[in-house]
Amino acid sequence: MNHNFYCVIMAGGAGTRFWPMSKSNRPKQFLEIGNTGKTFLQNVFERFSRIVPQENIIVVTGDRFKDLVKEQLPQIENENILLEPYSRDTAPCIAYATYALLKRNPEAVMAVTPADHFIPDEDVFVEDVKNALDYTAGKDILMTLGVIPTRPDPNYGYIQVSGGRYKIKDNEAVKVKTFTEKPDIELAKVFVNSGEFFWNSGIFVWKAETIREELERYLPEVAHLFTGWENALGSRVEREFVEKAYTDCLKISIDYGVMEKTEKAWLYPSHFRWADIGNWESLYDLIPGKDADGNGFNCGKILSTDNKDCLIISNDKHKLVAINGLNDYMVIDTDDVLLICPKNDRKFKDFIAGIAMPGFEDYR
Repeated sequence: MNHNFYCVIMAGGAGTRFWPMSKSNRPKQFLEIGNTGKTFLQNVFERFSRIVPQENIIVVTGDRFKDLVKEQLPQIENENILLEPYSRDTAPCIAYATYALLKRNPEAVMAVTPADHFIPDEDVFVEDVKNALDYTAGKDILMTLGVIPTRPDPNYGYIQVSGGRYKIKDNEAVKVKTFTEKPDIELAKVFVNSGEFFWNSGIFVWKAETIREELERYLPEVAHLFTGWENALGSRVEREFVEKAYTDCLKISIDYGVMEKTEKAWLYPSHFRWADIGNWESLYDLIPGKDADGNGFNCGKILSTDNKDCLIISNDKHKLVAINGLNDYMVIDTDDVLLICPKNDRKFKDFIAGIAMPGFEDYR
Protein backbone atom coordinates (compact mmCIF):
# COMPACT_ATOMS: atom_id res chain seq x y z
CA MET A 1 0.00 0.00 0.00
CA ASN A 2 1.09 3.56 -0.72
CA HIS A 3 1.79 5.30 2.60
CA ASN A 4 0.98 8.69 1.07
CA PHE A 5 -2.63 7.57 0.55
CA TYR A 6 -5.19 8.41 3.23
CA CYS A 7 -8.91 8.06 3.80
CA VAL A 8 -11.08 10.61 5.59
CA ILE A 9 -14.45 9.28 6.80
CA MET A 10 -17.03 11.99 7.47
CA ALA A 11 -19.14 10.60 10.33
CA GLY A 12 -20.66 13.62 12.02
CA GLY A 13 -24.15 13.74 10.49
CA ALA A 14 -27.36 13.79 12.54
CA GLY A 15 -29.20 11.20 10.42
CA THR A 16 -32.60 12.76 11.19
CA ARG A 17 -34.26 11.22 8.14
CA PHE A 18 -33.78 7.79 9.73
CA TRP A 19 -35.70 8.64 12.87
CA PRO A 20 -36.79 6.86 15.07
CA MET A 21 -33.94 4.35 14.71
CA SER A 22 -31.45 7.18 14.28
CA LYS A 23 -31.46 9.35 17.40
CA SER A 24 -29.42 12.36 18.44
CA ASN A 25 -27.26 10.21 20.72
CA ARG A 26 -26.73 7.42 18.14
CA PRO A 27 -27.27 8.65 14.58
CA LYS A 28 -27.45 6.59 11.43
CA GLN A 29 -23.71 6.04 10.82
CA PHE A 30 -23.48 4.12 14.11
CA LEU A 31 -26.41 1.80 13.32
CA GLU A 32 -26.65 -1.60 11.70
CA ILE A 33 -29.68 -1.31 9.45
CA GLY A 34 -29.08 -3.53 6.44
CA ASN A 35 -28.69 -6.96 8.12
CA THR A 36 -24.90 -6.93 7.58
CA GLY A 37 -23.97 -7.46 11.23
CA LYS A 38 -21.88 -4.27 11.06
CA THR A 39 -22.69 -0.59 11.35
CA PHE A 40 -22.30 1.85 8.48
CA LEU A 41 -19.12 3.18 10.10
CA GLN A 42 -17.61 -0.27 10.53
CA ASN A 43 -18.40 -1.19 6.94
CA VAL A 44 -16.74 1.89 5.46
CA PHE A 45 -13.69 1.52 7.73
CA GLU A 46 -13.19 -2.10 6.64
CA ARG A 47 -13.75 -1.17 3.00
CA PHE A 48 -10.99 1.43 3.04
CA SER A 49 -8.67 -0.80 5.09
CA ARG A 50 -8.24 -2.70 1.83
CA ILE A 51 -7.15 0.47 0.04
CA VAL A 52 -4.94 2.51 2.39
CA PRO A 53 -2.89 1.58 5.48
CA GLN A 54 -5.24 1.29 8.45
CA GLU A 55 -3.22 3.86 10.38
CA ASN A 56 -3.98 6.31 7.53
CA ILE A 57 -7.76 6.23 8.06
CA ILE A 58 -9.11 9.37 9.73
CA VAL A 59 -12.62 9.67 11.17
CA VAL A 60 -14.11 13.16 11.52
CA THR A 61 -17.09 13.21 13.86
CA GLY A 62 -18.85 15.27 16.50
CA ASP A 63 -17.39 15.70 19.99
CA ARG A 64 -20.23 13.74 21.54
CA PHE A 65 -19.61 10.71 19.30
CA LYS A 66 -15.98 10.05 20.26
CA ASP A 67 -16.88 7.16 22.57
CA LEU A 68 -19.14 5.61 19.90
CA VAL A 69 -16.30 5.70 17.38
CA LYS A 70 -13.92 4.08 19.85
CA GLU A 71 -16.55 1.46 20.75
CA GLN A 72 -17.14 0.50 17.12
CA LEU A 73 -13.55 0.96 15.90
CA PRO A 74 -11.36 -0.10 18.85
CA GLN A 75 -8.39 -0.43 16.50
CA ILE A 76 -8.30 3.28 15.63
CA GLU A 77 -5.78 5.55 17.36
CA ASN A 78 -7.05 8.60 19.24
CA GLU A 79 -5.08 10.98 17.00
CA ASN A 80 -7.01 9.60 14.02
CA ILE A 81 -10.34 10.78 15.44
CA LEU A 82 -10.87 14.46 14.62
CA LEU A 83 -13.63 15.97 16.73
CA GLU A 84 -15.89 18.75 15.46
CA PRO A 85 -17.44 20.90 18.20
CA TYR A 86 -20.42 21.75 15.94
CA SER A 87 -21.87 20.39 12.73
CA ARG A 88 -21.00 22.73 9.86
CA ASP A 89 -21.57 20.50 6.79
CA THR A 90 -18.83 19.01 4.60
CA ALA A 91 -16.64 21.99 3.66
CA PRO A 92 -15.42 22.83 7.20
CA CYS A 93 -15.11 19.11 7.94
CA ILE A 94 -12.88 18.63 4.89
CA ALA A 95 -10.89 21.80 5.68
CA TYR A 96 -10.12 20.50 9.19
CA ALA A 97 -9.06 17.08 7.87
CA THR A 98 -6.99 18.63 5.07
CA TYR A 99 -4.93 20.83 7.39
CA ALA A 100 -4.52 17.95 9.84
CA LEU A 101 -3.16 15.70 7.10
CA LEU A 102 -0.88 18.39 5.70
CA LYS A 103 0.63 18.74 9.17
CA ARG A 104 1.40 14.99 9.15
CA ASN A 105 2.34 14.52 5.52
CA PRO A 106 2.56 17.33 2.93
CA GLU A 107 2.46 14.68 0.18
CA ALA A 108 -0.86 13.22 1.35
CA VAL A 109 -3.43 12.11 -1.23
CA MET A 110 -6.91 11.86 0.30
CA ALA A 111 -9.98 9.82 -0.43
CA VAL A 112 -12.92 11.50 1.34
CA THR A 113 -16.12 9.53 1.95
CA PRO A 114 -19.39 9.77 3.86
CA ALA A 115 -20.07 7.02 6.38
CA ASP A 116 -23.53 5.97 5.17
CA HIS A 117 -23.19 4.41 1.73
CA PHE A 118 -24.41 1.02 0.60
CA ILE A 119 -21.82 -0.60 -1.70
CA PRO A 120 -22.37 -4.32 -2.30
CA ASP A 121 -19.61 -4.65 -4.93
CA GLU A 122 -16.68 -4.42 -2.52
CA ASP A 123 -14.00 -5.75 -4.90
CA VAL A 124 -15.07 -3.43 -7.72
CA PHE A 125 -15.18 -0.49 -5.32
CA VAL A 126 -11.68 -1.19 -4.04
CA GLU A 127 -10.33 -1.37 -7.60
CA ASP A 128 -12.04 1.88 -8.64
CA VAL A 129 -10.80 3.85 -5.63
CA LYS A 130 -7.26 2.54 -6.05
CA ASN A 131 -7.31 3.62 -9.70
CA ALA A 132 -8.66 7.05 -8.77
CA LEU A 133 -5.96 7.52 -6.12
CA ASP A 134 -3.21 6.49 -8.53
CA TYR A 135 -4.57 8.81 -11.23
CA THR A 136 -4.98 11.79 -8.90
CA ALA A 137 -1.61 11.42 -7.17
CA GLY A 138 0.19 12.78 -10.20
CA LYS A 139 -2.23 15.58 -11.10
CA ASP A 140 -3.45 18.89 -9.76
CA ILE A 141 -7.16 18.00 -9.86
CA LEU A 142 -10.19 17.43 -7.65
CA MET A 143 -11.77 14.06 -8.47
CA THR A 144 -15.32 12.91 -7.76
CA LEU A 145 -16.25 9.26 -8.15
CA GLY A 146 -19.27 9.19 -10.45
CA VAL A 147 -21.82 6.39 -10.57
CA ILE A 148 -23.71 5.53 -13.75
CA PRO A 149 -27.40 6.13 -12.89
CA THR A 150 -29.77 3.18 -13.10
CA ARG A 151 -32.97 5.23 -12.76
CA PRO A 152 -34.06 8.90 -12.71
CA ASP A 153 -33.78 9.44 -8.96
CA PRO A 154 -34.54 13.02 -7.76
CA ASN A 155 -32.85 12.37 -4.40
CA TYR A 156 -29.33 12.35 -5.87
CA GLY A 157 -27.01 14.99 -7.27
CA TYR A 158 -26.01 14.70 -10.95
CA ILE A 159 -22.74 15.51 -12.71
CA GLN A 160 -22.48 16.15 -16.45
CA VAL A 161 -19.12 15.43 -18.04
CA SER A 162 -17.43 17.09 -21.00
CA GLY A 163 -17.60 15.04 -24.16
CA GLY A 164 -20.93 13.43 -23.32
CA ARG A 165 -21.81 9.77 -23.79
CA TYR A 166 -18.94 9.16 -26.20
CA LYS A 167 -16.31 10.28 -23.72
CA ILE A 168 -17.86 8.10 -21.02
CA LYS A 169 -17.26 5.04 -23.17
CA ASP A 170 -13.50 5.69 -23.00
CA ASN A 171 -13.66 4.51 -19.38
CA GLU A 172 -11.17 7.14 -18.23
CA ALA A 173 -11.25 10.15 -15.93
CA VAL A 174 -13.05 13.04 -17.61
CA LYS A 175 -13.49 16.77 -17.01
CA VAL A 176 -16.65 17.88 -15.24
CA LYS A 177 -19.02 20.18 -17.13
CA THR A 178 -21.94 20.87 -14.75
CA PHE A 179 -23.30 19.95 -11.31
CA THR A 180 -27.03 19.72 -10.55
CA GLU A 181 -28.21 19.06 -7.01
CA LYS A 182 -31.39 16.96 -6.67
CA PRO A 183 -33.35 17.84 -9.83
CA ASP A 184 -37.09 17.20 -10.10
CA ILE A 185 -38.14 13.86 -11.53
CA GLU A 186 -38.71 15.16 -15.07
CA LEU A 187 -35.26 16.75 -15.29
CA ALA A 188 -33.72 13.60 -13.78
CA LYS A 189 -35.32 11.60 -16.63
CA VAL A 190 -33.73 13.94 -19.18
CA PHE A 191 -30.33 13.53 -17.50
CA VAL A 192 -30.50 9.74 -17.44
CA ASN A 193 -31.76 9.46 -21.02
CA SER A 194 -28.99 11.74 -22.32
CA GLY A 195 -26.25 9.35 -21.23
CA GLU A 196 -24.08 12.33 -20.25
CA PHE A 197 -24.68 12.36 -16.51
CA PHE A 198 -23.42 10.46 -13.47
CA TRP A 199 -24.77 10.32 -9.96
CA ASN A 200 -22.61 12.31 -7.56
CA SER A 201 -21.43 9.68 -5.05
CA GLY A 202 -20.03 12.26 -2.62
CA ILE A 203 -16.73 10.34 -2.62
CA PHE A 204 -13.77 12.53 -3.52
CA VAL A 205 -10.08 11.96 -4.24
CA TRP A 206 -7.45 14.72 -4.33
CA LYS A 207 -4.03 15.77 -3.10
CA ALA A 208 -4.29 17.53 0.25
CA GLU A 209 -2.31 20.46 -1.13
CA THR A 210 -4.68 20.84 -4.10
CA ILE A 211 -7.86 20.96 -2.03
CA ARG A 212 -6.14 23.38 0.36
CA GLU A 213 -5.43 25.76 -2.52
CA GLU A 214 -9.00 25.56 -3.82
CA LEU A 215 -10.52 25.99 -0.36
CA GLU A 216 -8.44 29.11 0.13
CA ARG A 217 -9.40 30.39 -3.34
CA TYR A 218 -13.16 29.72 -3.25
CA LEU A 219 -13.95 29.57 0.48
CA PRO A 220 -11.52 32.04 2.04
CA GLU A 221 -14.06 32.77 4.79
CA VAL A 222 -13.67 29.16 5.94
CA ALA A 223 -9.95 28.73 5.26
CA HIS A 224 -9.10 31.97 7.07
CA LEU A 225 -10.50 30.54 10.32
CA PHE A 226 -7.80 27.86 10.23
CA THR A 227 -4.96 30.38 10.05
CA GLY A 228 -2.22 29.10 12.35
CA TRP A 229 -3.04 25.43 11.77
CA GLU A 230 0.64 24.62 11.28
CA ASN A 231 1.35 25.16 14.98
CA ALA A 232 -2.07 24.44 16.52
CA LEU A 233 -3.09 21.10 15.01
CA GLY A 234 -1.55 18.08 16.66
CA SER A 235 -0.66 20.15 19.72
CA ARG A 236 -2.22 20.61 23.17
CA VAL A 237 -4.12 23.68 21.93
CA GLU A 238 -5.83 21.87 19.02
CA ARG A 239 -9.20 21.54 20.74
CA GLU A 240 -9.30 25.23 21.68
CA PHE A 241 -8.17 26.21 18.16
CA VAL A 242 -10.84 24.10 16.43
CA GLU A 243 -13.55 25.30 18.82
CA LYS A 244 -12.81 28.91 17.89
CA ALA A 245 -12.68 28.14 14.14
CA TYR A 246 -16.01 26.30 14.16
CA THR A 247 -17.75 28.91 16.30
CA ASP A 248 -17.40 31.49 13.53
CA CYS A 249 -17.66 29.06 10.59
CA LEU A 250 -20.53 29.12 8.13
CA LYS A 251 -22.39 25.92 7.29
CA ILE A 252 -21.65 24.98 3.68
CA SER A 253 -21.07 21.86 1.59
CA ILE A 254 -17.88 21.18 -0.34
CA ASP A 255 -19.96 20.72 -3.50
CA TYR A 256 -21.49 24.18 -3.34
CA GLY A 257 -18.47 25.91 -1.83
CA VAL A 258 -15.72 24.50 -4.07
CA MET A 259 -16.65 21.80 -6.58
CA GLU A 260 -19.24 23.85 -8.46
CA LYS A 261 -16.76 26.75 -8.81
CA THR A 262 -13.34 25.20 -9.37
CA GLU A 263 -11.77 24.68 -12.81
CA LYS A 264 -10.10 21.53 -11.50
CA ALA A 265 -13.19 19.32 -11.12
CA TRP A 266 -12.84 15.88 -12.72
CA LEU A 267 -14.86 12.68 -12.53
CA TYR A 268 -13.74 9.08 -12.37
CA PRO A 269 -16.40 6.76 -13.87
CA SER A 270 -17.05 4.04 -11.31
CA HIS A 271 -18.37 0.55 -11.92
CA PHE A 272 -19.60 -0.46 -8.47
CA ARG A 273 -23.25 -0.50 -7.44
CA TRP A 274 -23.96 2.29 -5.00
CA ALA A 275 -26.74 3.87 -3.01
CA ASP A 276 -26.74 6.79 -0.62
CA ILE A 277 -28.82 5.49 2.28
CA GLY A 278 -30.17 8.92 3.10
CA ASN A 279 -33.74 8.05 4.09
CA TRP A 280 -36.23 5.24 4.58
CA GLU A 281 -37.26 5.33 0.90
CA SER A 282 -33.70 4.58 -0.21
CA LEU A 283 -33.44 1.71 2.27
CA TYR A 284 -36.73 0.27 0.99
CA ASP A 285 -35.29 0.21 -2.54
CA LEU A 286 -32.40 -1.96 -1.34
CA ILE A 287 -34.16 -4.44 0.94
CA PRO A 288 -33.90 -7.91 -0.63
CA GLY A 289 -36.62 -10.53 -0.66
CA LYS A 290 -39.69 -8.30 -1.05
CA ASP A 291 -42.94 -10.21 -1.33
CA ALA A 292 -45.15 -10.31 -4.43
CA ASP A 293 -46.85 -7.06 -3.40
CA GLY A 294 -43.57 -5.16 -3.01
CA ASN A 295 -43.49 -5.21 0.79
CA GLY A 296 -40.05 -5.23 2.41
CA PHE A 297 -39.68 -6.76 5.88
CA ASN A 298 -37.01 -6.72 8.55
CA CYS A 299 -38.72 -8.19 11.58
CA GLY A 300 -39.48 -11.47 13.32
CA LYS A 301 -43.03 -12.79 12.94
CA ILE A 302 -45.14 -10.99 10.34
CA LEU A 303 -48.84 -11.24 9.46
CA SER A 304 -49.36 -9.13 6.34
CA THR A 305 -52.54 -8.99 4.25
CA ASP A 306 -53.72 -6.51 1.63
CA ASN A 307 -50.57 -4.36 1.94
CA LYS A 308 -48.60 -2.96 -1.01
CA ASP A 309 -45.12 -1.40 -1.33
CA CYS A 310 -44.66 -1.07 2.42
CA LEU A 311 -41.50 -1.05 4.55
CA ILE A 312 -41.94 -2.87 7.87
CA ILE A 313 -39.12 -2.99 10.43
CA SER A 314 -39.15 -4.07 14.08
CA ASN A 315 -36.29 -4.24 16.58
CA ASP A 316 -38.12 -6.90 18.59
CA LYS A 317 -37.68 -10.14 16.68
CA HIS A 318 -40.02 -11.95 19.11
CA LYS A 319 -42.94 -9.59 18.47
CA LEU A 320 -45.69 -10.45 15.97
CA VAL A 321 -46.21 -7.52 13.60
CA ALA A 322 -49.70 -7.64 12.06
CA ILE A 323 -50.44 -5.15 9.26
CA ASN A 324 -53.52 -4.91 7.04
CA GLY A 325 -54.64 -2.52 4.31
CA LEU A 326 -51.64 -0.19 3.97
CA ASN A 327 -50.36 1.15 0.64
CA ASP A 328 -46.89 2.73 0.32
CA TYR A 329 -46.48 3.11 4.10
CA MET A 330 -43.66 2.43 6.51
CA VAL A 331 -44.02 0.88 9.95
CA ILE A 332 -40.90 1.29 12.10
CA ASP A 333 -41.05 -0.25 15.57
CA THR A 334 -38.23 0.55 18.01
CA ASP A 335 -37.87 0.13 21.77
CA ASP A 336 -39.53 3.47 22.53
CA VAL A 337 -41.23 4.65 19.31
CA LEU A 338 -43.77 3.18 16.90
CA LEU A 339 -43.80 5.12 13.60
CA ILE A 340 -46.58 4.62 11.04
CA CYS A 341 -46.62 7.06 8.13
CA PRO A 342 -46.45 7.30 4.32
CA LYS A 343 -43.09 6.24 2.88
CA ASN A 344 -42.76 9.47 0.89
CA ASP A 345 -39.64 11.24 2.17
CA ARG A 346 -40.96 14.79 1.78
CA LYS A 347 -44.07 13.99 3.80
CA PHE A 348 -41.90 12.27 6.39
CA LYS A 349 -39.62 15.30 6.78
CA ASP A 350 -42.62 17.55 7.38
CA PHE A 351 -44.12 15.08 9.84
CA ILE A 352 -41.06 14.55 12.04
CA ALA A 353 -40.54 18.30 12.39
CA GLY A 354 -43.03 17.92 15.22
CA ILE A 355 -40.47 15.97 17.24
CA ALA A 356 -38.68 19.27 17.84
CA MET A 357 -41.65 20.51 19.87
CA PRO A 358 -41.59 20.56 23.69
CA GLY A 359 -42.58 17.29 25.30
CA PHE A 360 -40.72 15.02 22.86
CA GLU A 361 -37.18 15.55 24.16
CA ASP A 362 -36.78 11.93 25.28
CA TYR A 363 -37.55 10.62 21.80
CA ARG A 364 -35.27 12.77 19.62
